Amino acid sequence: MATHKGQGSTQNGRDSRPKYLGVKVGDGQYVNAGNILVRQRGTKIHAGYNVKKGGDDTLYALSSGMVKFERKKGKVFVSVYPVEEFNLYYGGKYANSKPIS
Repeated sequence: MATHKGQGSTQNGRDSRPKYLGVKVGDGQYVNAGNILVRQRGTKIHAGYNVKKGGDDTLYALSSGMVKFERKKGKVFVSVYPVEEFNLYYGGKYANSKPIS
């Protein structure tokens, strides 16, 4: 018979590394080609104009320009528009932001 109760190891004490998922750039922000826009699991946000989806569902920019998040038919899309085109369609919304030349 033991004189003390045995000290069993705990079943917790493990953790996985953080995945750092989420949106990496904001609406109206300037990005270069190849920049990561969204890291995600599954297609919560879909690829729009000038955006491609990687093998792990990461969205990245195909060209340099301004980021725009849009809703179409209940889905969220992220697009990258050239600066001239972006200013033509969305210029009034970002009047306080610095001009990109």
